[in-house]
Amino acid sequence: MNKEIAFYRPSIDESENEQIQSVLQGNTKSKVEELENEIQDFIGCSHVVSTYNSTAAMHLALSAMNLKRADKVLMSVNSFPNLPEVVRHFDAEPIFVDIELNGLNIDLDKLEEYLENNNSKKLRAVIVTFVAGEIPDLDKLYALKNKYNITIIEDASNSLGAMYNDKLIGNLGADMTVFAMNPSNGKSTVSNAGFIVTNDDDLANEARLLRTHAINSTFDSYGNLDYIYDVVNIGYKYDMTDLDAAFNLAQFYKTNDFIDRRQEIAQLYLKELEGVAHVKLPEFSSDHLFTQFIVKITKNRDGFARALKEQGISTGLTYIPLHLLTYYKQKYKLKITTYGNALNTYSQILSLPMYPSLSDEEVIYICDNIKKVSKEWI
Repeated sequence: MNKEIAFYRPSIDESENEQIQSVLQGNTKSKVEELENEIQDFIGCSHVVSTYNSTAAMHLALSAMNLKRADKVLMSVNSFPNLPEVVRHFDAEPIFVDIELNGLNIDLDKLEEYLENNNSKKLRAVIVTFVAGEIPDLDKLYALKNKYNITIIEDASNSLGAMYNDKLIGNLGADMTVFAMNPSNGKSTVSNAGFIVTNDDDLANEARLLRTHAINSTFDSYGNLDYIYDVVNIGYKYDMTDLDAAFNLAQFYKTNDFIDRRQEIAQLYLKELEGVAHVKLPEFSSDHLFTQFIVKITKNRDGFARALKEQGISTGLTYIPLHLLTYYKQKYKLKITTYGNALNTYSQILSLPMYPSLSDEEVIYICDNIKKVSKEWI
């Protein structure tokens, strides 16, 4: 009998219910502030600005740096669509950069080449995604930031708790880092949360102002405005509710446990899939968070995925290169061969189920079916 194994499902226990019940029972202490303070203490940064999801956080981050029409923002062509999307909402231009030959992150050599050959005041920022929790060479990235005087925003939405040189991501050399509590890129069925993390006072203050309609006033513990208020800019409604904060506070307290469990699952995958025909296991750093577990299928990846789906196993693609998506392909008249590394990698990558509530039994079931499919593969 086939199992049904989702690509991602949340890991929830009684602790989430307890946090939510404390809000419903009239606890007037702000769960939003509590969550922000906990993350600030955890990372060791100066400011945490929460939003209701990571896309709102990224949009708010660009607003805080006053991105304008016709400005340019560099990013990997191997990014989730929310990144160029928020740039386009400013009528600014996303500029795509290819990925590493043997990796999934932005090619920093190609990034430097672009920066060196395109000196323009309109070139405002670089957004760097940590795909699946893999950390790029941040020493090199921060050196480029200083050399070319460009704003660096880290898209660490799937990398809360990640380390680089024994220091936590979010308190290093970027101007802003964006995190999320939900590592799935799909539609959340429970709760989302996004955070801007920064040591820059001005960026943090601007983000907080714009987060709630740019209202220059105070709110009480129930979210009510003070008697007199003013609006000093064009803002948004991006603040998080206490109910969302309560749920995500419980999730946050499990951060290290979630990381440990994903690393256990990854080791089981690596052991079971070693030497399996048509399945290539990439090399992973010791600090990898494994927010996704990505393999390469060297022959007919799509057919392989369909065969697994017939056995109840859902898989995903992390990510479809942006220049292959209809809007960006047509908007910028991009050829599919423009980004060769991303195209070649995309033709083979397959993301397997990876989340803390995935049991060892389910992982073995997935691996057994991968072995079965690989033996029958033509």
